[in-house]
Amino acid sequence: MTRILLVEDDEILSEMITEYLSERDYKITACIDAKTALDLAYEQKFDILILDVKIPKGDGFSLLSSLRKADVYTPAIFTTSLNTIEDLEVGYKSGCDDYLKKPYELKELLLRIKNLLRRNFSHTNDDFIEIADGFRFHIDSKTVQKDGENVNISNKESELLALFLQNKNKLLTKEVIYDKIWGYDEEPSEQSLRVYIRTLRQILGKDSIINKRGDGYIYV
Repeated sequence: MTRILLVEDDEILSEMITEYLSERDYKITACIDAKTALDLAYEQKFDILILDVKIPKGDGFSLLSSLRKADVYTPAIFTTSLNTIEDLEVGYKSGCDDYLKKPYELKELLLRIKNLLRRNFSHTNDDFIEIADGFRFHIDSKTVQKDGENVNISNKESELLALFLQNKNKLLTKEVIYDKIWGYDEEPSEQSLRVYIRTLRQILGKDSIINKRGDGYIYV
């Protein structure tokens, strides 16, 4: 399930967005100020950030700049009533991926979310990407299908698969994997990680994930 951090101080709008996206199988974590948002972004992992610009205890531009400086590169959408070219420039310089002017239709927000998810997987034609012979991966729900039938894998296995797909031919250290796959309140397990890797090799191919002993794993 795609996880979204929503930072919006208009509580009515926040509730509307949360309800609309939750009904479409997105998991929403909502807050109203920059400090809480920063803490959440450091403690949890999200697939998309939706950031209002004018928020208490800071602003969306500074919030995203801080996250980018801390190597948090989660795709981000700014929502704001600011509409000058200068505001737009500041927004993109702070590291945003998209910019949505208020007021907006919730369906437009949904379309922009889907577009960012596809872009993050370098895919533009479908919600599925082909990952191996007969296997495909749904980028929104993070489910795997084999010849059109769903494959039973755990949430952490699907999250790990998404992480590998987004970082093909790149070394993922165990520390990075633990940080991305296990929550801040969970204790990572190397034994469980080996089990997840074994499951993914059955999907991607036995030689698809290379174990760089002492370093981590590479999906090739």
